[in-house]
Amino acid sequence: MQTVDYVLLTYSIVVTIASFLNLIRLDYWWIRIWDFPHLQLTLMAAIGLLCWFLVGHHLDGYLVIVPVGLMATLLYQGWLVYPFTPLHKKQVARFSHKISSNQFEENTIRILVANVLMENTQTPEVRALADKHKPDVVLVLEANRKWQQDLSPIEADYPYRILHPLENTYGMLLYSRFPIRHQELRFLIQDDIPSIYARIELPSRQLVHFYGVHPMPPSPTEHYRSTERDAELLLVGKEARKKKGPIIVAGDLNDVAWSHTTRLFQRVSGLLDPRIGRGLYNTFHAHYFFLRWPLDHIFVTPHFQLRKILRLPNCGSDHFPMFIALTYAPDPKQMAEEVPQPERSDLEEAREKIEEAKG
Repeated sequence: MQTVDYVLLTYSIVVTIASFLNLIRLDYWWIRIWDFPHLQLTLMAAIGLLCWFLVGHHLDGYLVIVPVGLMATLLYQGWLVYPFTPLHKKQVARFSHKISSNQFEENTIRILVANVLMENTQTPEVRALADKHKPDVVLVLEANRKWQQDLSPIEADYPYRILHPLENTYGMLLYSRFPIRHQELRFLIQDDIPSIYARIELPSRQLVHFYGVHPMPPSPTEHYRSTERDAELLLVGKEARKKKGPIIVAGDLNDVAWSHTTRLFQRVSGLLDPRIGRGLYNTFHAHYFFLRWPLDHIFVTPHFQLRKILRLPNCGSDHFPMFIALTYAPDPKQMAEEVPQPERSDLEEAREKIEEAKG
């Protein structure tokens, strides 16, 4: 084989292995990290195939691995990403104008989710986003005491608050225009990783179960495995499945929309992803366009119709903020047909994850 053939063969083997490593059901960070760069691997596979065509379509001996491996990669990546394209059926229905405007306003909730990066100093930009989009609920992640102080000017507009700043990048601040009828600050898996549960009352008097989450990611600088992250999400998912009424789960899940864990969370919880059928809305990394994937999520029950979903401009963080407007307008047909259901061993897998994390 010529040198170019060796290069192509090595390249295709590396890309193919990297693309399928995430199928290994081990929680070590150096495996789970391959859940993330599927868009990048898709592009790399396409470039490899293009080079294979340009150098003469060699199929001698081991070179057959090049097109077969890269085509398998493209098909697998396409299967993962396809739900987040306009070609797929929308999982959350578009807002229907059949309901009256008064009823719409009284049943609408607008949410801003912002992982602000604790050491970021661009607090005026975050306040400006709140002023511009006028969310009813603001969830701020990675907030420390300084962030709480710098955001205090918005408190006049948000009389209901759950504030828990921390210096470990896992502080959470929840601001609400609407009454919070019940609230819990929780530490579901790790003593220094909080989450929020609140029952928020819409102007129509409808109560909404709201969960704010930000579990620790698997990485060489954070945690050697994903078990604790997965268990926290699955605990929330199992609880959400048992709740009656509309539910919203929002936050930086430190997991991508197409991963096994996120899809398992949806099946366990019965929650829908507004991005399905619309787009990826990649929120991380804000500073490197070639290293982006969807880490910040908002999941809802079929009680809601989608009014608007936006990825907002960066405010100095490594995450883009997300904005969503939802209207409580339950459609009995959709609620009967669209709720994801657990498959075969899903509940057993969730139970084992939770038990392992709790040790």
